[in-house]
Amino acid sequence: MKGMGGDGGEDCPFQFNFDPATFKVGDTVSYRVSTMEDWPFVGTLLEVHADHVVISPGPTEPDARYKGTRESRPMVDGSEI
Repeated sequence: MKGMGGDGGEDCPFQFNFDPATFKVGDTVSYRVSTMEDWPFVGTLLEVHADHVVISPGPTEPDARYKGTRESRPMVDGSEI
């Protein structure tokens, strides 16, 4: 994802998995929150189920766990945040 770092054209520091068929624990995903107007967030998959995933938002919230849809950019319900 070129240009994520501004005008310098730097590469995005994350390697995202956008293919829900290949999701596995430990993958980095871009997820959305239903109450935040499609703003992108970065998380790590902790669990992968047939119909949903469980996402960790990262080290700043080590105990947080968000249930998201299993799609290319999982959707988390805003009530979970």
